[in-house]
Amino acid sequence: METITIVGGGIAGLALAAALDTSRFHVTVYEKRPELPAVGNALGMWPNAQRALARLGILDQARAVSPVLGSGSVRNAQGEPWVTVDAGEMFGISRIDLLRLLDGAVPAAVRRVTDTVQAVPADGSLVVGADGVHSMVRRAGRGPGADARLTPYLALRGTLPTPVAPDEVGEYWGRGDLFGMAAARGGSFWYASFRSGLGPYGIDVPSALEQARERFAGHAPAIRRTLAAATPEECLVQRLWTVPHLRSYVRGRTVLIGDAAHAMMPTLGRGACESLVDAVTLADLFNNTPEGRGQDQALRAYDRQRRLRTQAVSLASSALGRAALADRAQPLRDRMLNLARRRNSRAAVGSGSGR
Repeated sequence: METITIVGGGIAGLALAAALDTSRFHVTVYEKRPELPAVGNALGMWPNAQRALARLGILDQARAVSPVLGSGSVRNAQGEPWVTVDAGEMFGISRIDLLRLLDGAVPAAVRRVTDTVQAVPADGSLVVGADGVHSMVRRAGRGPGADARLTPYLALRGTLPTPVAPDEVGEYWGRGDLFGMAAARGGSFWYASFRSGLGPYGIDVPSALEQARERFAGHAPAIRRTLAAATPEECLVQRLWTVPHLRSYVRGRTVLIGDAAHAMMPTLGRGACESLVDAVTLADLFNNTPEGRGQDQALRAYDRQRRLRTQAVSLASSALGRAALADRAQPLRDRMLNLARRRNSRAAVGSGSGR
């Protein structure tokens, strides 16, 4: 039986461990965290991610603990809507709930090791780097050009026990900052991003929260009210990092999935979704490769199927991030979006009068 070592027990690593055929593979998952996190953000599940969850057998369970996202608006800093987007069948699941479901889907035959892996195992096993933006597996053998890249942006995410009003759901784009609110199970979820000199490591959460309150003091009342109610205990803070576009996700007997391969700006909400798709794609290729032929063919197919697609999503996320977090170009951005809103309003009126 082939041995597969998964470094990292987050979304990508657990999804892969859950999807691999343990009658064909000896699977070991290394995760430095001794238990699942107690605080997390909400993740929008796009259709491709929902298909991945169905493949893992947990889609119905995920839907059962998640609110449908419904519609939301992109707004200016004062809360005036520019455009409203219908999320269709998308739903938002807490990262905690998603990890719990993935963890429960991992077969008992999978070996779990709580440890920090310092170097790529040299035991001949196939090694999967699912160890996030600062991936040790990615850096090994690729040199400093593969290091994660620090952005100037701070990201805060939190939950509240109070629901968000339907007419306040969406994103608020200010000058060099953005703020978002969405429904969550048992309350609401909020997130914020702006330039900050805090960090990049060991960021004091109360200090970051106070900085956010000062930053958004002149914004819409819904934002000020949300930040006033936020508590450090229900808030995650981190600097945003990205990963350079790699020429291949495969190197020898190692392969990258999830944020280790393509950590991106969170502005499209696709990072977790693409991680799930990575995992089930790689697992299905491994599972369906005839025994005795090795996994090289499966690795090449995975790289063909996933690398260009995920890098395109990463580029789109960066482009949207530049628009949402525009600083000097913010007045021009706002004028263009106001113009688009007026044109859409006139078109709607004209269409209604013709009926």
